Amino acid sequence: MDPPAIMNTTQNLLSETYNYYLWTLSLSDSRTKGWMLVDSPIPTLQWTMLYLFIVWIGPKLMKNRRPFDLTWLMIPYNLAMAALNAYIVVRLLTASFRLRYSYICEPCRQRYDPDELQITEAVWWYYFSKLLEFCDTFFFILRKKNEQLTFLHVYHHSTMFSFWWIGIKWVPSGTTFLPAMVNSAIHVMMYTYYGLSVFGPRVSQYLWWKKYLTILQLIQFTCALVLAVNGIRTGCEFPLWMHYVLIVYMISFIVLFGNFYMKAYIAKFLLQYYLQYYGQDL
Repeated sequence: MDPPAIMNTTQNLLSETYNYYLWTLSLSDSRTKGWMLVDSPIPTLQWTMLYLFIVWIGPKLMKNRRPFDLTWLMIPYNLAMAALNAYIVVRLLTASFRLRYSYICEPCRQRYDPDELQITEAVWWYYFSKLLEFCDTFFFILRKKNEQLTFLHVYHHSTMFSFWWIGIKWVPSGTTFLPAMVNSAIHVMMYTYYGLSVFGPRVSQYLWWKKYLTILQLIQFTCALVLAVNGIRTGCEFPLWMHYVLIVYMISFIVLFGNFYMKAYIAKFLLQYYLQYYGQDL
């Protein structure tokens, strides 16, 4: 193919892609039009790229520096994040209860009654909280906890922010409320644990629920996967493409979080068991 033909093909492809993007915008939810970060994907992508750049450059800049003591900052940050997630849970739970939302399939309808708008607002706060959660990674970098910068951690934080932009843009209510509410409830426990654990061994010895957080997350991902499959099977009145995206996304989380749980807890338990009963033979 000669260069002019290649150029024409490229231009046609870009034009068709742009027209498709404009068409998808016509299907977006009008209730969140004009809300911060919602109208265009560019701010979300820019923040995500900046996050990934800091993940790449941060450890290099900290290599020859002493780790920062961020206790003064991490305690209020983690407790504030726990409070924000609790706020999201309460707002979603109360409004969905009054609307008698289904936990199996709830279509997203662009209604402007107060409870529907309350759910939409809470979903926006949930989306925005994913931007605030980038600080989790930055604290690891500044404290030189590079072992915490795993693929799972970076993948989870970078993709959730973009994924939930799609949610707040096209489906900020309906079935969307459920994963946001459940995940926020888990984050209440997670950030409460992080906030209290900063006080050291005197407090952390009483924080017995840490290992159960990963189990709860795995249960959450599995339930979301089942709901997405069931939505396709029953013809749930929800964007079909979102069901398929959710299935792929949840499978990736189940694999990654399952692998983390196996290494962090199951393998450790098996090693302790082996050493207890067979260590004398080593």
